[in-house]
Amino acid sequence: MTATEADPTATAAEARTARIAALRPSYRADLAEGTDRFFEPRRTDCPWCGSTRLRIRLRTRDLLQHKPGRFVLDQCLDCTHVFQNPQLSELGLEFYYRDFYDGLGEQRLAGVFGTRAGTYRNRARSVVRFASAPGSWLDVGTGHGHFCDTAREVFPDTSFDGLDLSEGVKLAEQHGRLVRGFRGSFPELAPTLSGQYDVVSMFHYLEHSRDPQRELAAARDALRPGGLLLIEVPDPQCRYARLLGRWWLPWLQPQHLNLVPAANLRARLGALGFTVVLEQHGEPHDPVDLLAACWLLFDAVAPAEDAPWRQGAPPGRLRRTVRGALLLAAAPALLLATLLDRVIARVAGRTRLSNAYRLLARRAPEQSPTR
Repeated sequence: MTATEADPTATAAEARTARIAALRPSYRADLAEGTDRFFEPRRTDCPWCGSTRLRIRLRTRDLLQHKPGRFVLDQCLDCTHVFQNPQLSELGLEFYYRDFYDGLGEQRLAGVFGTRAGTYRNRARSVVRFASAPGSWLDVGTGHGHFCDTAREVFPDTSFDGLDLSEGVKLAEQHGRLVRGFRGSFPELAPTLSGQYDVVSMFHYLEHSRDPQRELAAARDALRPGGLLLIEVPDPQCRYARLLGRWWLPWLQPQHLNLVPAANLRARLGALGFTVVLEQHGEPHDPVDLLAACWLLFDAVAPAEDAPWRQGAPPGRLRRTVRGALLLAAAPALLLATLLDRVIARVAGRTRLSNAYRLLARRAPEQSPTR
């Protein structure tokens, strides 16, 4: 029972404070042994191509939730793949994802994802030229199913299923956004979904995977011969990645484990028997780079908000007042950043400032037996 359910007169702020207090003991117990146990051993080779020629691309902290820990992104000097090293273990993934998409973070992120209908329609329409009426569609990493709910406007006769690790996928099924919601690991569930789908989509999903190449093989298995695989991921070769450094939002540490350059993804899809039929850079760009960088910077220097994983006493009224005043003072900079993002978005695809790319690939059709 939540604090609001126990006391209907409680405000949202009071309910959140009570929830944080209830979660604090379990977080303190998790952190009592430090954060080293949340990581796998550091690897000496690239997980994409196997090269041992690596360099450190970025050192950073958790700039969104501010959970304790230090994170390193390495880059392969041969294939340019960028990956977290050392990578989070299963235990670490559970700790750092907890209260991000679900729990304390659910309402905030559900509000963000629920207001991106234009983005979702743009993604769905990228398929129209290649499949005007797909019968079945699986959205991997679907979260609460908002994409499928909107894509139904473009493909009203398509049956949309979703797959995710979080409980949100079952909620999406209950709310009618999905026909079927599968909770679990895609590579582990793929054998039960073999050959069932005309389209499989992965929107900002592969970068969260510990083994992206295994996810691609699972997508091939779930598709019917001639089916389409639609992928959208952050572009680690975006110029903003270097210009903004740790303040570039798509680095998103510690959640993003692998950032795959487009050339690598194209080559791997070809090796799996796919043909890339569409590549887009400008269209999937999300014009928030400067705004997000400014927000992350101001959030880092302002007094911290309360959270159950923070050490020390919860912030008092003075700290909350100072934080509010600093963020209010930052409003002009945030507004300017928003305007610049919108202007730059018009040329992002042509100037390598696009923060994402999209590939659409067709699985090889089943060949008729030769006589």
